[in-house]
Amino acid sequence: MKASRFFVSTLKEAPADAEVASHRLMLRAGMIKKVGTGIYSYMPMGLRVIRKVEAIVREEMNRAGAVELTMPVVQPAELWTESGRFQAYGPELLRIKDRHDRDFVIQPTSEEVVTDIARQEIRSYKQLPRNFYQIQTKFRDERRPRFGLMRGREFIMKDAYSFDRDLDAAKLSYQVMSDAYRRAFDRFGLRYRAVAADSGAIGGDTSQEFQVIAATGEDAIVYCPDSDYAANMEKAEALPPAGPRPGPSNPMAKTPTPGKSTCADVAELLGVPLATTVKSLVLATEETDKAGEVVKVQVWLLLLRGDHDMNEIKVSKVPGLDKGFRFASVGEIEEHFGCRPGYLGPLDLKKPVKLVADREVAVLADWICGANEVDFHMTGVNWGRDLPEPDQVADIRNVVAGDPSPDGRGLLAIERGIEVGHVFVLGTKYSRPMNATFLDEAGKPQFLEMGCYGIGITRLPAAAIEQNHDERGIIWPDAIAPFTVVVCPIGMDRSAEVKAAAEALYEQLLAAGVDVLLDDRGERPGAMFADWELIGVPHRIVISDRGLKEGQLEYQHRRDSAPTKVPAVGVAEFITGRLAGA
Repeated sequence: MKASRFFVSTLKEAPADAEVASHRLMLRAGMIKKVGTGIYSYMPMGLRVIRKVEAIVREEMNRAGAVELTMPVVQPAELWTESGRFQAYGPELLRIKDRHDRDFVIQPTSEEVVTDIARQEIRSYKQLPRNFYQIQTKFRDERRPRFGLMRGREFIMKDAYSFDRDLDAAKLSYQVMSDAYRRAFDRFGLRYRAVAADSGAIGGDTSQEFQVIAATGEDAIVYCPDSDYAANMEKAEALPPAGPRPGPSNPMAKTPTPGKSTCADVAELLGVPLATTVKSLVLATEETDKAGEVVKVQVWLLLLRGDHDMNEIKVSKVPGLDKGFRFASVGEIEEHFGCRPGYLGPLDLKKPVKLVADREVAVLADWICGANEVDFHMTGVNWGRDLPEPDQVADIRNVVAGDPSPDGRGLLAIERGIEVGHVFVLGTKYSRPMNATFLDEAGKPQFLEMGCYGIGITRLPAAAIEQNHDERGIIWPDAIAPFTVVVCPIGMDRSAEVKAAAEALYEQLLAAGVDVLLDDRGERPGAMFADWELIGVPHRIVISDRGLKEGQLEYQHRRDSAPTKVPAVGVAEFITGRLAGA
């Protein structure tokens, strides 16, 4: 490709609403253009990156035995009603009506449609296993679209769905997909981790996220440097403390803490470690009648160490809280505790609550909590002596760096990541309500066991930029760069020798199968170099009159701080050698 025939459109400054590096740089490099909130056009330079990502994904999916199809973006609500997700999905699901007042959705994912295909097409165990995939536009009505392609509303995703005869076979299909994802991410040239994850709204029991490592990532990745253990923060288990609970050594006392409503402030005032304080979090669950009216509210008190944070995913798995919960209102708190938030604790309650203690709190002795009276806390509190044992003990906190690894092989560390892929074992979450069955060897109907597997095609380039950029612009890995090599002739419009050498090298690289661009726009060297450093082309060859007279050209990798002189003769072989890793 020649730059004069392509579309190169760069900006010196990014719009003020571009918050993260990938958003700023994709706009400045002319890769995307904003159309509306969370909705972008993929410009020619950005589309080349997306197509390269798609090609790698498609090759690895085909290699793994998946078969490509395309399902509609607009889907009938009837299918989503069958699965129960039309009501349950939430406001992120864009619901629309056609001219006949029939309900439809703009798909964020396609479990319902592919299950409908399977129940019509798969009749016998002899047709299994089966895996269908598509690379398709999705829409998720994000509450706060932000960060460009990182959290947009419209995006491109590769979603695949496997169908098997039983759970063991489904787990084999899951492993095949997990291996395919690893091959794809290795080819992308990105640093990533595959981490155990919670399945969330998609459902299922077994899942992994593929996280691109980046300091600006929204997700916390928990891993053990001494083993293969890795999980996201929602999934990572905080092990129970070793050893029995110590016995009491101090009497319980009501202690003045004027104006100190946080655990950190109380610990500082009393001169004690923050880990000896206990924070109180008050939740509520509701029972409703057939008409949907609330008939009963149950208030729950969760106790965590003052230096720990609640993990909502873990809390949502606690029996009694697993059907949904909310934070209690101020009125409900005052009704049960006789006090406003900031000084709450489990002692001297006005009305009973369900008490859940984190594993760490369950083995604390002589701890500090609110006294249910403004400006006072209780010190020296002990289980058994001062209050009954909790109703439940559960892991309800986020792990912290230095916690023991759940595999027993070291201590945990934490880094940031950007989720770009997710694989799930779904089981019969969709096949059962949609009656997707097959006949086994005995001729009896069985529900299909399913898995689903997604890669954020348009999110991945943004994640790659977050991991690979500097003050000059983007630094693409070779495999997904819009162009792998750029030839930059200086004064091509003024020197016949430079023009001839540039076009000859360009033709040689094209013939060798290199994705090369010749910048024949006649730009000044500074402006030309700045464009390609911003766009992030990995390999650059500069051709000049002076260099040709010396028999040399200049080569510079995007990560290099300075160019390297290389012989003009054989430069095409030099470049192909670099691309091959020589």
